[in-house]
Amino acid sequence: MRPNSIVIIGASGGGPRALNMIFTGLPSLAGSIIVVQQMPKYINASFCESLNQLTEMNVIEAADETPLNEGCVYIAPSEKHIQITKNRMIHLFNGDKVNWACPSVDVLMKSIEWEPPMRVIGIILSGLGQDGAEGIKHLKKIGGFTIAQDESSAAIYGMPKSAVETNQIDWQLTPEQIRLRLIHLVGRRQ
Repeated sequence: MRPNSIVIIGASGGGPRALNMIFTGLPSLAGSIIVVQQMPKYINASFCESLNQLTEMNVIEAADETPLNEGCVYIAPSEKHIQITKNRMIHLFNGDKVNWACPSVDVLMKSIEWEPPMRVIGIILSGLGQDGAEGIKHLKKIGGFTIAQDESSAAIYGMPKSAVETNQIDWQLTPEQIRLRLIHLVGRRQ
């Protein structure tokens, strides 16, 4: 079933810990979540498996030409960029690094289109650098909600800080607060 919301989460160093906290006890939501966690290729499968045990949502590695479904979490595979075509279909492709990253959360966020009444939520978690800052500006411009992990809970505050410095972040929250905000904004699956 097509989601009523798309949630995009970007993270790098310190991201797995924050993601574990967000997904622990997360019910099945009436939206899709796409996670860009910069990590080595060989841990993609085990990372999906570990998150899958924490949430009622179905966590899988994103595959090219896969439609977005509600109640699913898609983990971007290492070394490929990910985009969403017409807010419906996953598209993976090879490309140069953006902000020293492949996959880049900026590339993913910038592919989202304005399509009310669908809700779009962009979240930047712990990590080095500024990947996600341009994407956050794009999501805000098309009416999305934006969240950055707060400085006190982030292992590395680079990515969240860059996002906050755009002045386009709605909330700075801990991972536990992010989980509660997602439940409130997206809603549980019926």
